[in-house]
Amino acid sequence: MTRIVQISHPQHGRALARVEEPSLVLLNGAKSVYEAAMEAIDTKKTLVELLLAARSETKLHYDDVYAGTSEWKLLPAFDCPGDPFRCLVAGTGLTHKNSALNRQAMHAATEGTKPTDSIIMYEWGVENGFPEPGEIGVQPEWFYKGNGSVLRAHGETLEVPDFGDDGGEEPEIAGIYIVDREGTPHRIGFATGNEFSDHVMEKKNYLYLAPSKLRQCAIGPELVVGGDFGYIKGHVQVSANEQVKWSADIQTGEQNMAHSLENLEYHHFKYPGHRLPLQAHVHFFGADAFSFGSKLLLESNDLMTVHWEGQGRPLQNRLSVSSDTPRLSPLFQL
Repeated sequence: MTRIVQISHPQHGRALARVEEPSLVLLNGAKSVYEAAMEAIDTKKTLVELLLAARSETKLHYDDVYAGTSEWKLLPAFDCPGDPFRCLVAGTGLTHKNSALNRQAMHAATEGTKPTDSIIMYEWGVENGFPEPGEIGVQPEWFYKGNGSVLRAHGETLEVPDFGDDGGEEPEIAGIYIVDREGTPHRIGFATGNEFSDHVMEKKNYLYLAPSKLRQCAIGPELVVGGDFGYIKGHVQVSANEQVKWSADIQTGEQNMAHSLENLEYHHFKYPGHRLPLQAHVHFFGADAFSFGSKLLLESNDLMTVHWEGQGRPLQNRLSVSSDTPRLSPLFQL
């Protein structure tokens, strides 16, 4: 298993490093996963082959980088350096039963005891989310989070903006993709993700789902090249002052979902606008549990921790709540 981090230094700039616990081994050549992936495509090599050939003799203490005490700082596990507009950050919802049940409870008060659209859509996935080989399954829920500017790294804060009602963790796996020069998508691998959403806003009305997702999110600290998406176990927790406020064991991967990976990828990349040459994608695959479902509202400086077995070290981010007052942004008629 090849685990990669993106890091930066105030003098040396960006670099890629391979995780070889307890060290990070700097790689020669490409300065980003995006650059390395394009090189692998153009040279018709596997990405793992290319990364292994780029291994240098320079090692860093991973503990120091991970803790934020080194001059080398972790970046999001994937991005498009210098061009955030080239990266589309999106996701697929109602892929896990617990997510659907939480959504059902969130909106049932306004819709009575009948199944909500959330449960109905989840059941569609149960019935036809794993189509036979060569067949097309049912379409999942899809949401947009923004361009690459919303991506944050391990150790960075996730902010509730002045116009937001809340901010809460969503522990997920994110698929990382790049589109080649001919418009064909390639999966690079997977990264631990905190999709981070405004559940209070969404609870007001399910039609507010779209704006509730337009928030920052975190991926990392590592990207696993290739990787297995069959059955993945993990743990999520929210803590404050080193005291755990809430925690849960979580599960993801195809064996815990209502859709196959192939079906989710087909429905995302069937759109021509998602297959633009040189485009990149960070795509979240849904959550199994989140603290809002247990009626916990996070507070400023709370620490969110997401850990998936086989996906490298845990992803940690603190919550920051903006103290600004919402006001109109300047806009001028030309």
